[in-house]
Amino acid sequence: MPTELAALESQSDELALLGLMQLVSPALPIGAFAFSQGLESAFELDWVRDEASLAEWLNGVLEDGLTRCELPVLARLLEALGQADSQSIAAWDEWLAATRETAELAAEDSRLGASLKRLLGSLNLLPNEQLLPSEDLLPPLLPENPGYVTLFAYTAHARGVSVRQTLLGFAWAWLENQLAVACKALPLGHTAAQRVIEQLRPALVDAVNQALALEDEELGPVLPGLALASALHETQYSRLFRS
Repeated sequence: MPTELAALESQSDELALLGLMQLVSPALPIGAFAFSQGLESAFELDWVRDEASLAEWLNGVLEDGLTRCELPVLARLLEALGQADSQSIAAWDEWLAATRETAELAAEDSRLGASLKRLLGSLNLLPNEQLLPSEDLLPPLLPENPGYVTLFAYTAHARGVSVRQTLLGFAWAWLENQLAVACKALPLGHTAAQRVIEQLRPALVDAVNQALALEDEELGPVLPGLALASALHETQYSRLFRS
C-alpha cells in the first residue's frame, strides 16, 4: 500500500509538472507572442541596444515589476482559489488591472485573459458554477472577464501545481517571451538569448523568494521607464508588436 500511494503521488506530481509546462509553453495558442510589454519601444528609443543592456532591462523589470506585482499576487490568488474565495479572487484581479499604467498594457492583460479563457473552455477546464443541491446560488469562482494572471493562477490550481512552481513557471514564460521579442526586433542571436537566460536564472529564483515574503502593503510595481516606453509605443510609427 505505501508503494502504491507513493506511485500515485509521483504520478500526480508528474501530471502537475506537465500541466505547468503546457501552460508556459510558447505553443500555447493565446497570442502572447504579439506583445512586447514596452520592450520594442525601448529598442526604438535606444534604451536597449545589445545583449548587456537587454539583460539589465529585464533584470530591472523582474526586480521592480514581477517581484512586487504579478508573482506575489499569483501566490495570493492560488491561496484564494484553494479556499474558493471568489471575493478575494475578484479583488486581486481588480488590483492587477489597476496597476496597468497604459492602454496597451491593460489591453494585453485583458486580451490574453480572454484568449486563455476560451482555451480553457475548449478543454473543459473552466470552473463548474452549477448550484449545489442544498445551497442558494453561489457567486462565480472567477470574475466575468478575468485578466491573464488570474486565469494563469486558476489553470495552475486546476492542474495541481504548487505555489512555488507556479511562480517560477510564470517568471520563466515572461522571460522566454521577452527574449523572443528581442530575437525578432534586435540583432540578437539565439545563443546570446541563452546567455541572458543563464545570467537571469538565479534572479528568477530570488524573485520568487522575495515575492513570497512580501506583505500586502509592500506590493506594487515601480516601473516608470516601462510605463513610458509602453505609452510611447502606442504612437510608434513602425512596429512589430501590439504593445
